[in-house]
Amino acid sequence: MDDTKIVNLYWARSEDAISETAAKYGKYCRAISFNILANGDDADECVNDTYLQAWNTIPPYRPHILSTFLGKITRNLSFDRYKASRRDKRGGSQTALVLDELGEIIADKRNDDELDRKELLESINSFLSALPPDKRKSFVLRYWYAYSIPEIAKRFGITENNVSVTLNRLRKKLREYLIERGFDL
Repeated sequence: MDDTKIVNLYWARSEDAISETAAKYGKYCRAISFNILANGDDADECVNDTYLQAWNTIPPYRPHILSTFLGKITRNLSFDRYKASRRDKRGGSQTALVLDELGEIIADKRNDDELDRKELLESINSFLSALPPDKRKSFVLRYWYAYSIPEIAKRFGITENNVSVTLNRLRKKLREYLIERGFDL
């Protein structure tokens, strides 16, 4: 079923919206959640919570790209679950590594100013759009989907060291890029 029809099912408050969403995007959402949580049961719960949040959000919101909308919900719920389960400890998981790597760039200064967040997001998107496609994809796989370095290396047919060096350089460039645009990092 196409995305417009699925969104229309949500707007009609039809329970078929959930089953159609699960059929089309269940594996996609589970992959995102599992990459972050590394636990099948927790990933399944986050995916179910994604469906509930989509149900509660549509309407009044009408997503333009349903896959991105669902992926973002899944990712946020998974990170929330990850943080809640590891409040007092830091494990060796990919999520801990990803958060540590991004922490080098963007400090966790809980700024509730939506305009600042929007400007930061636009700046990061601008930075990413200027990158060559392979570097942009590596960055997104690592920091959006929480892929491991070996998974990215295998996907692109390059060495793990190459991936690590590339990501390190991209983080440094992003940090410089954001500082140049006036962000207090």
